[in-house]
This record gives sequence, C-alpha cells and structure tokens, in this order.
Amino acid sequence: MSVGQRGRPDKKTIGWRGWYVLGFLSVYLYMLTERYQTPKETAFSKWKFCVCRSLRVRKCTFYERRKGTFSHKGIVRLFMEILKVENLCKVYGRGENQVKALDHVSFSVQKGEFVAIIGPSGSGKSTLLHILGGVDRPTGGKVFVDGSDVYARGDEQLAIFRRRQVGLIYQFYNLIPVLDVVENITLPVLMDGRKVNEERLRELLETLKLTGREHHLPNQLSGGQQQRVSIGRALMNAPAIVLADEPTGNLDSKNSKEIVDLLELSNRKYRQTLIVITHDENIALQADRILAIEDGRIIRDEVMRK
Repeated sequence: MSVGQRGRPDKKTIGWRGWYVLGFLSVYLYMLTERYQTPKETAFSKWKFCVCRSLRVRKCTFYERRKGTFSHKGIVRLFMEILKVENLCKVYGRGENQVKALDHVSFSVQKGEFVAIIGPSGSGKSTLLHILGGVDRPTGGKVFVDGSDVYARGDEQLAIFRRRQVGLIYQFYNLIPVLDVVENITLPVLMDGRKVNEERLRELLETLKLTGREHHLPNQLSGGQQQRVSIGRALMNAPAIVLADEPTGNLDSKNSKEIVDLLELSNRKYRQTLIVITHDENIALQADRILAIEDGRIIRDEVMRK
C-alpha cells in the first residue's frame, strides 16, 4: 500500500462489483458449510434468498418456502444429483395391442451411488435402462443427466451423449470380434475422434486383470474376461453413469463373483455412478440402494447403506 501526500494510505478499493462478488461467495460458502435447522428471519436469511434466486434453479429444493429457511441437505442433493427421472412413460403398440412398459416412473440418483434395479421378467427394467442410456426414446416424461435434458437433443447429439456420458455393459458382452482387447476398450474414444488417455487405459487393464492379454481377440478370451473388456469399454470415457443389464447373467458363479467385485471396485475407486439391472441377489445386496419394479412402476425404493 502506498502513502499519499498527507501521510495517509491511498484508498484503493476493488469497487462495488468486487465487493458484491466477494459477499455473494462468502454467503454461498457459508450456506454450504453450515446447517440451518430453524434460523430466525433476519436480513441474512433474505441474503440467502437472493443467492437462491441468483442461481436460477428451476426448483429451489434447498429453500423451504413456508419457513423461509434453507436446508443444508437440499443443497447437497442439488449439487450431487447426477440423474433425475420425471414421470417417465413408455408405451408400445396401439389400441387393444397397447402395452405400457413404464408407467410414470420418477426417481433420482446421486453422484457415486450404486443402484440395483430388480423385478420379474417383463416388468420394464430393460426398457428403463435403455431410456436412461439414450438408446430408446420415451413416450412421455423427462430424463436429466448432469442437469441436462437428454431427450431435448436431436439424434446426432444423442449419439454423442451415449458415447461420452453413458457406459453400457450388456449380458452378452457385445464386443467387436475383429478387434483386440485394447481396441474394444478404446472404441468409444476413437469413434469420438479423441486421443486415448494411455494412463487411464493402463490403469483399467491392471484393475481388470487384463494385462498380458491386450492383443487377444474376443474368441481367445473366457466369458469372464470378455465381460471385463466390456466393463473397461464402459469405464474408458469416465462417463456420468454406467448402466449394466444383467452383467453376470451369462457367467458361472466364480466369474459372476469376480464381475460383481469389479463393479463394486469401479464404484469405490472411480466414484462411478452405477445402475445395474439384475436377478443376482449378490449384486443387489452390495448396492447402496435397491429399486424394485413391477408392471412398469416402482413399488419399492430401499436404501441399503448410506
């Protein structure tokens, strides 16, 4: 700080815009770190309302309108929510042949959550998974991934969404027969015209125990190894969500356990959001949460662990 002609420090301010930004950030950070259970109506609570409005949230879940207070948990939900489904419907056929595969399904998934979806055959599980992954368009309702409306996109943008934001794991692996292990794993990156992250590739090969088999073709691998390649392909792009459709349905008990352990490891190690359709009780019991579907509706939503 310099000294003026009269021996007083020069007043150098950052301007009203600077103070406004600093004030906004300090209040916002305070909101994130403090728990407001029953705060009194003060000038400070009005500041919080201004922050809420300035964020332009469509539904301000952390502002309790009746009390004029803020919920700390609501803030966490808002910023941790990776997937949100609203009144999702899917109808096949018309007239007497009409089949309602999904009937106003609504739920949300937090970032890093491991969710198992269970239900009898024909209950709508696979239909739900395909719609979440951008493979099949819904008849009605909305799907938001990372705050973005998936089906507001055109077909070309939807294809880009599938490559970058979603990792799909199928029961029958769906590997390209003429491509080796590394080529199958890196296929989504190469199709997107981007450079392969060699460090991530090496880490995935080690984690999936595929080191030494980098140049093997699918027909030179066991069923369990092929499913590991499928998992690597799903994780290579570090997607927002990984969707797995009966990933152990075509494997014996030993390989099934290995795949379950790898899925759980990907959830813990990479904080990967994981949604798995399964009839396998072992997978369901290791999930953070279980959604049960019947006749196209969610009949149970049970938290297994926090």
